[in-house]
Parts: sequence; structure tokens; C-alpha cells
Amino acid sequence: MKSLVLGLGNPILSDDAVGVKIAREIEKELEDPRVTVAEAYEGGLGLLDFVVGYERVIIVDAIQTKSGEIGQIYRLEPADFSFAKHSSSPHSTNLITALELGRQLNMGIPQEITIFAIEVADVINFNEECTPKVKAAIPEAVKVVLSELNTNYLPLGERVLVKGG
Repeated sequence: MKSLVLGLGNPILSDDAVGVKIAREIEKELEDPRVTVAEAYEGGLGLLDFVVGYERVIIVDAIQTKSGEIGQIYRLEPADFSFAKHSSSPHSTNLITALELGRQLNMGIPQEITIFAIEVADVINFNEECTPKVKAAIPEAVKVVLSELNTNYLPLGERVLVKGG
């Protein structure tokens, strides 16, 4: 099954880079031709180019909620963002709206999309390092995504090939 792990974020905006950093760590671990790991620094309609043609996609990104604990890892699905289907500007589109538009246009958007979001503290200050609690969550998030690939994304008996494992 052709799968994509897509890390989102801006690598120079502190915690906003967490999705990209996790994707880079996953790429170091994987040795499986069925799984592609990619990074995306833009959002909206540009993300459609990344996901088209895959059967399953795992997106990894930063999130800020009202009551979350910094470093907390959430497992979400696009339906969890149904309240956010409208963009704030006619010139930009959020992930959920872009996916919905891609489906309506029959672009081959995967039916199975899982989002792992890490609760972050700082997404506005220029820094190539994540804050300490977010940085500490990266190894656990890598394990969670690899586990997701193995348990929910592949038929029983077909494990993702991990280097040294």
C-alpha cells in the first residue's frame, strides 16, 4: 500500500517546525519503498500536489489549542477540523478546505488521512530550534507515527521496514 508521511511547518519558526523535524527523523528510520516521507513548507491548495496518488497519508504538524499541554501528541482526522472549513481570506485555503476541494474535483485524494498534531508554544519567533517541551516530544511522536504505519496502515503481517529493526 502506497503511503505518505508529510511533515508540515516552517523550519525557521521555532515550534512550527515540529512536523518537518519529525518527518526528517522518520525518514532516517524507514527503509520501506512503500512509504514516502516528504516535507511541505506551504499550506492550502499546494498540499494537494503532495497527497494525490497515495492511498494513505499521515500528516504531522504543530497545533495550538486552548487547553492542551505543550508537547502533547494528538491523533486526529480531517473530520475533527470540520469547524475550520472556511479560510480567513479568499486568497488562501486551509488544509481541510483544500482536501475537500480536491475530492470534489476527483483529484485522487486519499480516503485515509490521519493527522498527528503536537501541541506547541511558539510559532512566531524566528528560531531553528523547538522549545524544550516540544523538542522532547519529537522522539515519542516518531514512535507514534511508525506505530500507526504498522498497525493501521498495513495488512496484518506486513510491517514497515525500519532500519536496524
